[in-house]
Amino acid sequence: MLDSTNQSCTLPDIASEEKAKIGGQLQWVGMSDIEMPLDLKADVTLPTSVSRVRAEVSLDDEVSKGIHMSRLYLACDNTFSHQAIDYLVLEQLTEQFLQTHKGLSQNALIEVEGEALLRRKALVSNYSGWRSYPIKLSVIQCNKTGLSKYLSFQVTYSSTCPCSAALARKLIQDNFRQQFDQEQIRKQDILDWLGSEQGINATPHSQRSSAVIKIKLNNEQQQVPLQKMIDLVENTLQTAVQAAVKRADEQAFALRNGQNLMFCEDAARRIKQVLTKSKDVKQFHLRVTHHESLHPHDATAEAYSE
Repeated sequence: MLDSTNQSCTLPDIASEEKAKIGGQLQWVGMSDIEMPLDLKADVTLPTSVSRVRAEVSLDDEVSKGIHMSRLYLACDNTFSHQAIDYLVLEQLTEQFLQTHKGLSQNALIEVEGEALLRRKALVSNYSGWRSYPIKLSVIQCNKTGLSKYLSFQVTYSSTCPCSAALARKLIQDNFRQQFDQEQIRKQDILDWLGSEQGINATPHSQRSSAVIKIKLNNEQQQVPLQKMIDLVENTLQTAVQAAVKRADEQAFALRNGQNLMFCEDAARRIKQVLTKSKDVKQFHLRVTHHESLHPHDATAEAYSE
């Protein structure tokens, strides 16, 4: 019978014992889509969720066969299973990657991708509901450039076309002129007409839209500023999609859409302006997509810090 306690001592370790047949450095080697629980330590209380983790190091030893992937996994497992995740914890995790790859690696990265459930209040009523935001946290330890921390997130909002709104107003004007050709018109007749389906005979097209934003944070940042950044973007757009609503909330949403007509260029410029002014943001990249209801294709705009 084999002695299982000693069997591991005799098993081959190709990564450590053999040299590469073709030498050369590799920028990143590791694993992606590692399934891990996520207890995020952010500026808002969040339910525990599921994340997908990318854990990698550089392979700087030109003749080494490979890295120790199991060490990366075990470090992630120990961290995500027992700790709430913030930027300090992720920074310490990349340092652990490098400690377990001395002589092999000079750079390390960790990326955590998942969804954050935030409780969001309705615009007018006391209703509230859950909203799910795709997020990604990244920490990179680089021998040449030092430490970098990133936060990526996506917000969903409504965009109403300014051109379509102008065309709709013109149709309403023409319709009014045809309906009321007399010089003297009773105020109540106008109010009744405006409140009917015949009064507003055209509406502008609007669509669900999304903004994907990646920001580089200050290295002093430890807590994840998730709600702060999401609120910053949603407040500047004014038309974030809603969860639970009453009719008063839906009416307020209609008003916000009417007061915030936006091409994709308008939305991108709004976000760019507010991120440029934020002291928490060192650099940023953003991309907005308007999923057109008029067309079968999307309208897009992209911007980054100058």
